[in-house]
Amino acid sequence: MSNIPAKLVKELRERTGAGMMDCKKALAEAGGDIDKAVNLLREKGLAAAAKKAGRVAAEGVVSSYIHGDGRIGVLVEVNCETDFVAKTDEFKELVKDIAMQIAAAKPEYVRREDVPESVIEKEKEILKAQALNEGKPEHIVEKMVQGRIEKYYKEICLLDQPFIKNPDITVQQLVNEKIAKIGENIVVRRFVRFELGEGIEKKDDFVDEVMSQVKK
Repeated sequence: MSNIPAKLVKELRERTGAGMMDCKKALAEAGGDIDKAVNLLREKGLAAAAKKAGRVAAEGVVSSYIHGDGRIGVLVEVNCETDFVAKTDEFKELVKDIAMQIAAAKPEYVRREDVPESVIEKEKEILKAQALNEGKPEHIVEKMVQGRIEKYYKEICLLDQPFIKNPDITVQQLVNEKIAKIGENIVVRRFVRFELGEGIEKKDDFVDEVMSQVKK
């Protein structure tokens, strides 16, 4: 498909943030199907991220996000390769989105490799007991546990979580797309999340408040 309407290219750019020529090529390859083009650009973003993953990312920013009434606070360090990129609006916006993700979705770890094996083993024991108590046959319990562990990772690991602004992609896919667009390796290194009165029994409506702010 050689004649791609400019309107379609514009829509794809708005959805993915990719460059105009990349959008044109993806749409041509997808035969004008915008959803297929989105997937192609995401796959290319993943490939670009993989190529850059070994490069040192020692620049970046430590950024904060404080929920409007001061009841939730997040500090997050996101690294890139150069100070120039760290100062761009594109990078700053990514860091802000990640900080808001942490505030709203309450991850406990950056990536699944950070989760201690002892935590996973304990969770597996609990999930296995739950499955057996539900009356599930022994021979399928293991598969059920593995599936539920995958879901558990998506709950507690930041990069595995659905992105709050676009649940069709994960936070890792969001980062990969920015890597492809910016051209540098980007790494979410660490974060800390504070919640006023955490550990004290109370009605927890902070997440809903953060989400309502995200949607504004």
